[in-house]
Amino acid sequence: MRRGSIKNERINAQVQRSLSRILREEVQDPRIPIMISVTRALVAPDLKTCKAYISIMGDDKMRQDCQAALKSAAGFIRRTLAHELNLRITPELSFIMDDSIQYGVEMSHKIDLLMKEEGLREEE
Repeated sequence: MRRGSIKNERINAQVQRSLSRILREEVQDPRIPIMISVTRALVAPDLKTCKAYISIMGDDKMRQDCQAALKSAAGFIRRTLAHELNLRITPELSFIMDDSIQYGVEMSHKIDLLMKEEGLREEE
């Protein structure tokens, strides 16, 4: 299977949906926050590895704790993923912290502040 093929894209999307559900509903580690998002899942064409990009809202300590919890629960998550997906090989998971959602929230907040300042300037 080639990278970027339709089959590979469908597998990536299915793994992303399944990982999101597993992290939200089945993993019981308190270090994993309720507001966790799987922003992207990239499964290698040979189905042996998967890079899952995870985004959470929180500080650096919360991110490190979540990373450690995901690493310790990787076996459980992989086993649950194997039961859910009908793949010949279940990929080995590696979790990568992604700060895109937090960055977007910060940018939105800065834009709101600028708009508020512009509104005050126009009134003067």
